Amino acid sequence: MTELLKGKAYIDSIIEELQKRSDALKEKDIVPLLAVVRMGEREDDLAYERGLKKRAVSAGVVVKVHMLPETADQKDVENLIGDLNADDKVHGILVFEPMPAHIDSEKVHKRLTPAKDVDGVTSGSMATVYSGTGKGFAPCTAEGCVELLKFYGVELAGKRVVVLGRSTVIGKPVSMLLLAENATVTICHSKTTDLPAICKEADILIACIGKGKFVGEQYLREGQVIVDVGINFDEEGNMTGDVDMEAAQSVGVAAITPVPGGVGMVTTAMLMKHVIESAER
Repeated sequence: MTELLKGKAYIDSIIEELQKRSDALKEKDIVPLLAVVRMGEREDDLAYERGLKKRAVSAGVVVKVHMLPETADQKDVENLIGDLNADDKVHGILVFEPMPAHIDSEKVHKRLTPAKDVDGVTSGSMATVYSGTGKGFAPCTAEGCVELLKFYGVELAGKRVVVLGRSTVIGKPVSMLLLAENATVTICHSKTTDLPAICKEADILIACIGKGKFVGEQYLREGQVIVDVGINFDEEGNMTGDVDMEAAQSVGVAAITPVPGGVGMVTTAMLMKHVIESAER
């Protein structure tokens, strides 16, 4: 029977801890504050914002939204980031993406101070992930993958882990985080030769390639643990992961994160954790 590694159980456990840490900070007159920078009124941004605020309340974090018009220019955005960097009451900054096409997102990222980059998008944050030192934070989804595995008692040290995907947001950073846990990590991608065979050898497979149900029976074997990071939509509008869930269960994988209800749920909890850590610093 394949175990479902659901995100809710982990969130329930960490939210209580985060609330206690927030309360301890408030006793010292420190209120964990996340500044959200949003450009325009995209419906998906607004939906994410609503979910973010709900999670923040349960963790004891205050969210302050700084809304710029979609027509805001590069200078407006960078000046706002500079002001938030300098504000001691702001402990974390989250810039909603994708930004409007006329905005150079790389320049915006460079303007962020790593100490407040709670979503792990700056080069300074990446340096922290790769070196294990510094004031930056790991990308929330990448860290969520590792934390979810640890929560469910999945042994990482010495295990063969295959990461299917090499993005700077998930694939590369999650590989570094797993190495820090003493796993043996192989990074695969679309150009990897004999991809199914390599994936099949893994004790743990992290699927973050961004293709719906790409990972089928030929990639899987009995007893594996699968972390499905994919968020895709089929022709009927149903959300699917990068892994074919039916194929995974028929093969007999030991455990898998569901989509929806798995890693995606954990991401905002990681964000709140980073804001509180920043405030504690």
